[in-house]
Amino acid sequence: MLKRVFLGLFIVAAVACSAEPRIIDIDVPGSNNLKPDPRQEKVAKEIADLLATVSYKKVTLNDSISSIIFDNYLNQMDGNKSYFLASDIKTFEQYRNTFDNDLNNGDLSTAFFMFNTYQKRYNEKITYSLNQLENGKFDFTKDDVYVYNREDLPWFKNQQESDESWRNKVKYDYLNLKLATQKDSAIRASLKKRYDNLLSQSNKINNQDAFQIFMTAFTDAVDPHTGYFNPANAANFNIDMARSLEGIGATLASENEFVTIKSVITGGPAGKSKQLFIDDKITGVAQGNDDFVDVVGWRLDNAIELIRGKKGTTVRLKILSKGQDLSSKPKIVTMVREKIILEDQSVKKQIKTHTEGGKTYKYGIIEIPAFYADWAEMQKGNPNYKSTTRDVKAVLDSLKLEKVDGVIIDLRGNGGGSLTEAIDLTGLFIKTGPVVQTKSYRGKVDVDSDEDPTIFWDGPLTVMIDRFSASASEIFAGAIQDYGRGVIIGNTTYGKGTVQSAIAMKRVNPAFSDKNDQINLTMAKFYRISGSSTQHKGVTPDIEFPTVFPADKYGESSEKSALPWDEIASSKYVKVADLSNTIAELDAKHNARMKNSKEFAYLLQDIAEFEKRNVDVSLPLNEVALKKQRDELEEKNLKRENERRISRGLPAISKKDEKVKEDNFDFIQDEAIKITTDFISDPKITKK
Repeated sequence: MLKRVFLGLFIVAAVACSAEPRIIDIDVPGSNNLKPDPRQEKVAKEIADLLATVSYKKVTLNDSISSIIFDNYLNQMDGNKSYFLASDIKTFEQYRNTFDNDLNNGDLSTAFFMFNTYQKRYNEKITYSLNQLENGKFDFTKDDVYVYNREDLPWFKNQQESDESWRNKVKYDYLNLKLATQKDSAIRASLKKRYDNLLSQSNKINNQDAFQIFMTAFTDAVDPHTGYFNPANAANFNIDMARSLEGIGATLASENEFVTIKSVITGGPAGKSKQLFIDDKITGVAQGNDDFVDVVGWRLDNAIELIRGKKGTTVRLKILSKGQDLSSKPKIVTMVREKIILEDQSVKKQIKTHTEGGKTYKYGIIEIPAFYADWAEMQKGNPNYKSTTRDVKAVLDSLKLEKVDGVIIDLRGNGGGSLTEAIDLTGLFIKTGPVVQTKSYRGKVDVDSDEDPTIFWDGPLTVMIDRFSASASEIFAGAIQDYGRGVIIGNTTYGKGTVQSAIAMKRVNPAFSDKNDQINLTMAKFYRISGSSTQHKGVTPDIEFPTVFPADKYGESSEKSALPWDEIASSKYVKVADLSNTIAELDAKHNARMKNSKEFAYLLQDIAEFEKRNVDVSLPLNEVALKKQRDELEEKNLKRENERRISRGLPAISKKDEKVKEDNFDFIQDEAIKITTDFISDPKITKK
């Protein structure tokens, strides 16, 4: 999960180690022979010092941590054990307990040697796949299998075993397209293009990529939410936090050596130009009146860096329309960059109705994908800066005009974000009072409160959560639950109760001012106002649904390096209501509905199938067997879809009917509406 909680910038002075580094030969034939630069070596040393002095854990590197880094690094590169040979791992084992000294000394030679070996093996397997595609003959009548999940298997004992696995991989790729009724020539051409592209992308890997992967392995060994971000990843993180960027308003992808437009944001410069369309190719980029830079064959992140820019600046693009090749004359499109609001990732609302006992109730459903805030605009004094709370306020105002009977906040999949926004959002539903407690790495406990007596919504409130609701989502849901302000339904949340500070590396050391990289460092832990940490345990809903995502595989409790659960003294707060009796009644009515609910039965089936898939790690390479497997799954899904449609008065669809899209019925949301209706309408349920 992204390291998302932002509390401000801290300036930290780090002390460099003076020991001499241990340098090894890192060149590996068949790789890009990447080498670390002096800046990366210094950054590694600074981060090692930060983790020992100002992180919440204050971890001093040792052989035990080194061993974890070693395993993490192998997993980051080849978690599916598809590339390395057992002989490679045997060679690497001599370095298992040396990463602690290497990091303190700024020695990245071992890390880069291992990465170069990985790239060599990767290139070998893609090249082998191309050779198989060109020369191989495939027999799909045999009962061969393709083992796609090798996580729990040993490393390949030799090249022969590796080749056999990849021969089956190519065979499966071919069969997959054959079942889609493609002809042999088309299949081979399609797969050749795919494998060539993989090899091309591998050849563009640079030392920043290798350094990022190793630093992730390093920081994850200490804490799953501490993380170093190289300049490109730092820019994407901050865009994600702000839900806005400055640029042309188009999403891009790399396809066959071309930077290709995949969507155009309405109202942005690209959309206003009316000259850019999906699948257009960008071949050149120029700043203002400067000369064009040819970007054909460029890495996508480097091309994006040229295209993005400050609001008000001019960018010119050379564009080849869809279907044109390099021999065609490109058109020149000139645009002035603007601030782009990423609406698809912002707060959304919808209104739904439900009839119970002859009365129709209207509900406002507010989907909150993250707790975001455009800090840069706020610091500039822009009164219209974008944030979660400001967006929800506007939605609540519109819902009150619509005279809704209740509000449902949907936090499913919301991984968190700004702690401040979680506090401010809670304040929209309570008068005043504490919202969260924060314990710093120094042991000091602070209480963050809502001081604004204005209540933007005082009516019935339901909050939906799931296993991937984390961090700021857990603060909000926990506070609503502790105050008795609303009913929480869904699954137990992720369990991320730690606070990260985004620290620009140039603030750690002025010598790093040449690049905009950063570290998000765990420096505090937060607690509910009741005193309980959300760490590990998360927030348990008042009305709980079974989940397909078990705690031992998903969530904080699955992270080996995560901080433990604990508790501190409770804050002083006054409950809005005691909902214990209410929740007992609501839960009883919910359970009665579930006994006769087909959707609930479907959910239990999905859980059983998910568990089965965790055991099944292979697929048949027999054409008849694989087709039968897929036909049975398709038939089952169609039957389920038609049962859903008929139950809501919609016509059934046939297998051949491609015009009718799947009816995206949200069972959990539908049940949230029914629970809220019970809360409002049933006189037997105590309401305060």
